[in-house]
Amino acid sequence: MDLRKVKKLIELLEESNLNEMEIREGEESIRLSRGSPAVHHAPATTLVTAPAEAHHALAARPPSLEDAAPASDVPSGHQVTSPMVGTYYAAPEPDSEPSYVSVGTKVQPGDTLCVIEAMKIFNQIECDTAGTVVHIQKENGDAVEFGELLFVIQ
Repeated sequence: MDLRKVKKLIELLEESNLNEMEIREGEESIRLSRGSPAVHHAPATTLVTAPAEAHHALAARPPSLEDAAPASDVPSGHQVTSPMVGTYYAAPEPDSEPSYVSVGTKVQPGDTLCVIEAMKIFNQIECDTAGTVVHIQKENGDAVEFGELLFVIQ
């Protein structure tokens, strides 16, 4: 595994609230953790390019109390959360219009909502339900954590 990737992983771990992270690339793997074994560990995050079905399963994960934004800011509906730690991008190219979706966009399962860059890999986050985008939590270039709210679809 490239030393630059390991350094980037360490930076991601330090910037996040994760205590442990495991990455696999082919037959190589690396596990990073902080704290002693007696410390409570957060679920390990695996940053690999996975089939679209895996993104659907992760994006459909119910948010935890830590993930929830103030109830007054977030409308009710189906919440799409980040399946990984990375950088959120709303459009295919920097400063390009149109973005993948905006508030009011009608979406179908499989439609690309955004991309999240993790370790120089751009992972498309696809919609897993039909509806209308009623809330977008992040802005282009924002850092995102695993399980963080991205969109609300009604």
